[in-house]
Amino acid sequence: MRQLILDLLPESPPSLDNFVPGGNAETLTMLTGWLAGEPADTAFCLHGEAGCGKSHLLLASRFRYVDAAHNPALAGVAGDETLAVDNVDQLDANGQVALFALFNQIKASGGRLLTAAPQPPAHLALREDLRTRLGSGLIYRLLPLTDAEKAAAIACQARERALKLTPEIVNYLLRHASRDMRTLSMLIVALDQYTLEQKRPVTLPLLRELLSQEHAE
Repeated sequence: MRQLILDLLPESPPSLDNFVPGGNAETLTMLTGWLAGEPADTAFCLHGEAGCGKSHLLLASRFRYVDAAHNPALAGVAGDETLAVDNVDQLDANGQVALFALFNQIKASGGRLLTAAPQPPAHLALREDLRTRLGSGLIYRLLPLTDAEKAAAIACQARERALKLTPEIVNYLLRHASRDMRTLSMLIVALDQYTLEQKRPVTLPLLRELLSQEHAE
């Protein structure tokens, strides 16, 4: 099933429209305005725990996306006018020097720098001049969705696909699948396709069957 989900990802790229805001409505409104040019701050930092949607929003920005967890030195990253750097807390010494220089280039060109980390810039173990630059812009915390908000979002997405999910099935998904909303949304897509392939309605045994394929790989 993991490959099935990966195959489906290009059809549902992260966007501002398919982000489930939950308690983050204000943050989403501010980010949307900032991406459109207002306010004029150079930097926008999103922070929060894993699975709260930081990467989704960075990818949804359509800025050039770089994940410091995989490229801690920011090798090959030029001074693009719009840049999104995920996991800035994972930058190594060279990457911190590079991002400091990139910030100055982006500011001079009137561009935008969107970053994400588990903590706000002031609490990150980065060089002081970089912390100051990142902290000079807008800083918003992303709150994780509650189980009730995830359940409501899953049920809504299922209804849009004419899938009938009982509360028991939704609760089972929340207990046994990855808990980030991105994966849960892809599971709904995969479940929809699986029911069509199997010509069977959505039942708890069918869901267990689908999830078991993931664990078997």
